[in-house]
Amino acid sequence: QVQLVESGGGLVQAGGSLRLSCAKSGRTFLRYVMGWFRQAPGKEREFVATISWNGGRTYYADSVKGRFTISRDNALNTIYLQMNNLKPEDTAVYYCALDESSKYPTMGVRDYDYWGQGTQVTVSS
Repeated sequence: QVQLVESGGGLVQAGGSLRLSCAKSGRTFLRYVMGWFRQAPGKEREFVATISWNGGRTYYADSVKGRFTISRDNALNTIYLQMNNLKPEDTAVYYCALDESSKYPTMGVRDYDYWGQGTQVTVSS
């Protein structure tokens, strides 16, 4: 079994920052891709950021590029999403996801095998 647990969400004013964490437990993998997605009310889940197994490759959605940074610490089985200069449009439930079959980053929702329960991020104006 694989469990992903997000934390770090909350309420923040526009222009502020939050740091999300996602802790993985259970089954281990030699190489795997991790990603962050988000889903706002009434909208489909969308890609935010992804990172390769060794952290060497990262990709971001255009909407967050330059503001968000994804990173991972394999020793701690944790990935992070540093979110700066937050905007009200960033308000959503943020999900951590794991792709066990990919070595390189992927941006598709359907590519990921495991998902966390999400953490709410609310950005006020």
